[in-house]
Amino acid sequence: MRTLSAAFWLGLKEIASLLRDPVLLFLIVYSFSIAVVSVARGARMEVNNAAVGIVDEDGSSLSRAIAAALLEPRFQPPIPLQLDEVDEAFTLARSTFVLDVPPDFERDILAGHTPDLGLAVDATAIAQAGSGAGYISQIVQQEVATFLSLAPDTTPPAFTLAVRTAFNPNLDSQSFNAVMQMVNSVSILSIILTGAAVIREREHGTLEHLLVMPLRPLEVMLAKIWANGLIVLAAATFCLTMVIRWFMAVPIAGSTGLFVAGTALYLLAVTSLGIMLATIARTMPQFGLLAIPVFVVMNLLSGSSTPLDAMPPILQWLMQASPSTHFVSFAQGVLYRGAGFEIVWPQMLAILALGGVFFAIALRRFRTALFA
Repeated sequence: MRTLSAAFWLGLKEIASLLRDPVLLFLIVYSFSIAVVSVARGARMEVNNAAVGIVDEDGSSLSRAIAAALLEPRFQPPIPLQLDEVDEAFTLARSTFVLDVPPDFERDILAGHTPDLGLAVDATAIAQAGSGAGYISQIVQQEVATFLSLAPDTTPPAFTLAVRTAFNPNLDSQSFNAVMQMVNSVSILSIILTGAAVIREREHGTLEHLLVMPLRPLEVMLAKIWANGLIVLAAATFCLTMVIRWFMAVPIAGSTGLFVAGTALYLLAVTSLGIMLATIARTMPQFGLLAIPVFVVMNLLSGSSTPLDAMPPILQWLMQASPSTHFVSFAQGVLYRGAGFEIVWPQMLAILALGGVFFAIALRRFRTALFA
């Protein structure tokens, strides 16, 4: 009880110190509001408003139907081009896709031939190049199938493929980006706030004051973890309920309370990691240079940006030692798919175990640094 009491009062001191730091307060507010909205609505992964040029060498009803099927909001109205204008359209970034309909395309289709249809793609638009080419290919196939079904003396397709999309039927990246940006902000802010708290104590000379008080390193470290973790947890809860669910109207499938509980476990791990990094660095610039690659790797390789299954097997195995990997899996299961505790408890247990390991390592290093 004495340890908890000392950690509680020291934590109140940490919160008061943070509330008097306008830079960190602005960083917290920005990370869980403007950054989430701007990333979710700006960094779109699906095809949106893509510029398309079309070289219609056939001039048939089928080629015009294909051009008319390239609709908003995925594509801009197709721009008519000549063959000698294609290179200029790509060089000046006027078109991301150029569809070339060859001469006699409709006649060859009616004759049962398989003519080649050219699609040039500007692959520097990496977010839209692959999926956009797939969309255009599907549109062309659908228009050709519709044309043949209406033409005389042709046999309609033998089957129709019905596609049902689970969890995100509109294939809207805003829902995915908003939640993952919030998850990334939790990781970044937890490391920065706790690490900055330790560095600030060292630079202001108040660590020496703590040494002459009847305090143990465990109590000092617990205070920094619960105080800074509580602030990040409150900011994340506000972001989920007010910014993502209310302001952006992103549907949340699972329990907010379960997500908050899992986030609290995750904060134990990442705040301990922040303290551990602060015991290695001696100044705030050193801490920044050390923390940046840590949370960049944690965010990029956790499965929030790309699926974990798409990574090399050795990298998948190594990332199991990162709590961010299990937290991303937990957050996606709860917030996207409505998973309950009976499904996500393995991820929560892994986060708790890694948090205990990080806490023990950080406490040992913090005790050494405190009495060095």
